[in-house]
Amino acid sequence: MGNGTGRLHVIVFANEKGGTGKSTTAVHTAIALAARGARVSAFDLDHRQRTLGRYLDNRATTMERTGRGLPMPRHATHDGESMDFFTEKLEELGAGADFLIVDTPGRDDEFARIAITNADTLVTPMNDSFVDFDLIGQVDPDTFKVTRPSFYSELVWESRTQRAKADGSSIDWVVLRNRMQYVEARNMRRVSEAIDQLAKRVGFRVVPGLSERVIYRELFPKGLTMLDSKEFGSMGLAHVAARQELREMMAGLSLPEPVRAKSA
Repeated sequence: MGNGTGRLHVIVFANEKGGTGKSTTAVHTAIALAARGARVSAFDLDHRQRTLGRYLDNRATTMERTGRGLPMPRHATHDGESMDFFTEKLEELGAGADFLIVDTPGRDDEFARIAITNADTLVTPMNDSFVDFDLIGQVDPDTFKVTRPSFYSELVWESRTQRAKADGSSIDWVVLRNRMQYVEARNMRRVSEAIDQLAKRVGFRVVPGLSERVIYRELFPKGLTMLDSKEFGSMGLAHVAARQELREMMAGLSLPEPVRAKSA
């Protein structure tokens, strides 16, 4: 029957800058939804890095090696060139799914732009720094007040306009603030104030993301996530804190609840 809205919900993770935790967040979102009982598919558009695809390949290998069943999305990786392949995979992965997670490259990309226009939820992860903020907006160097939206913000605005004209739908744009360690408090406050200014100006929601934790990087070789608690044995405080921030992030995304998950 699909999700609570009765149709496929497309979640696109996009940021034209690398190193913001985009693929890690996309994987954790996909596994979290699958763990709720949703039918989830994932499409990696970054054929060079292929972080999402490799993460899920590692997960499949762990399942095979241990004989344990884990929540597992269907997934594919784009070849980076073919529009026919792109269209075919989107249709194939979307068929019968409640959610389609699309992970885009950390650069301007033709296929990423198409994905953004077709998103129901657009997630842009960023770290708490003005280096990352520059992707979505520019600030005055003395007052730190927002002077104008960036090229990327304008691109998203155009995508939302195109989507509204095409089918009357809206794109829920979420800026995911990933917390960095060792960031000076005053600078973090200035970034926060700038984000709030820009959010009112261009229309996105701000949701707390994941911290810069070593544990996320350590999970990659086995394809595990913070939700796979049985694989850890006794969890330390760092694991518990990471699981809690993942729960808070998922709640903040405000995604539709799958019908099967409601009745489970």
